[in-house]
Amino acid sequence: MPGGYLSAKNHSRPLVVINIVGLTPSLMGHATPNLNALVKDGFMASLSPVFPAVTMTTQSTMLTGKSPGEHGVVGNGWYIREVAEPRFWHQSDHLVQAKKVWHCGRERISDFTCAKIFWQSNMYSEVDYSATLRPIYPADGRKIPALYSHPKALHIELEDTLGSFPYFNYWGPAAGVESSRWIAGCAKHIFDTRRPTLQLVYLPHLDYNLQRLGPDNPAIWDDVRAVDQIAGELISHVREQGADVMVVSEYGIEQVDTCVHINRILREHGFLEVREELGREMLDYGASRGFAVTDHQVAHIYIGDKSDVAPIKQLLEQTPGIERVLDQQGKIECAIDHPRTGDLVAVANSGAWFSYYFWLDDTNAPDYARTVDIHRKPGYDPAELFVDPTIRMPSLKIGWRLLQKKLGMRMLMDVIPLDASLVK
Repeated sequence: MPGGYLSAKNHSRPLVVINIVGLTPSLMGHATPNLNALVKDGFMASLSPVFPAVTMTTQSTMLTGKSPGEHGVVGNGWYIREVAEPRFWHQSDHLVQAKKVWHCGRERISDFTCAKIFWQSNMYSEVDYSATLRPIYPADGRKIPALYSHPKALHIELEDTLGSFPYFNYWGPAAGVESSRWIAGCAKHIFDTRRPTLQLVYLPHLDYNLQRLGPDNPAIWDDVRAVDQIAGELISHVREQGADVMVVSEYGIEQVDTCVHINRILREHGFLEVREELGREMLDYGASRGFAVTDHQVAHIYIGDKSDVAPIKQLLEQTPGIERVLDQQGKIECAIDHPRTGDLVAVANSGAWFSYYFWLDDTNAPDYARTVDIHRKPGYDPAELFVDPTIRMPSLKIGWRLLQKKLGMRMLMDVIPLDASLVK
């Protein structure tokens, strides 16, 4: 971040950083008049992406200036060796092992304040104002939409002002523009009522159809126009009040036509173990000689016995769809050498990506596989953006499941497909 924005001389001019996920220069043109105007007033520069170029890693590097090998956020999730379980989408900022930009701001400006709005690793960030998604998980197994904020009453104020956050439009089959629109309204309200020195705003929805349809689909331009309008309104709103604006993006998305089921390959060669629970197969992490925690086009492979590193590396290097397998030296070269990183890291070919699937027969898939369950799966699952096309009347099934929930019955919202070819 340019030092001038945080100098004592300029501290009266706030800076609003808008993170438009998935935005690339190739998507800017006739559909982005507001973003084009911002470029005309200032400049546009390319970022060399951090590896891996995924949300939590990229954001942590933007906010610390450190590599994943230094700040430790090596993906959207990783395997926690001590408890023998993977975990995705951690929300505590304590996991980012480096000084953040707001710490530096406070050292330079006595009255510096920061607002962090829906950026990841949001909880306990030591910022002045924050708001993010935090569902409530009662002991009876329900998941109730909710927000987390600092100060703790801020999310109540936001929903009283803006209406309920569109939880089901933030992720899942119904994910769409409504989430970005609400977050932009949240940013305006916090700016108007608190005027932070630095405000970080996350607009997610462009990312959704880029993953569903791919960047080559003409329908993407509707999403581009929508995010340009939402961002444009926010840009005008804060600039009229004397703020500077910076727009950033975490990564670009490419068209894919190949899915590599890396865990199935490891299982077929005797490295991955499963156990049966209630007639379903579960990945037995601690008993496995090797398994992958997958994240878009990168997979962390965790290996129990170091003597298996060489044969697993050789196996994966010979697997179609895998471009490269990083060993210790490769991890150092890619600045991702950290205890949380896999013993090996596989990188997919252009046009390919990694599923987390480990079962060989869909009838044995774990119950969470057909649901939106971002924390339990041992990998990022873009199939959660779809409703299973084999369901004859999906609206009727979803309605029945919601009725069961309302009546207090146990139910499983099992509408997510197990067909990775849907992801483009």
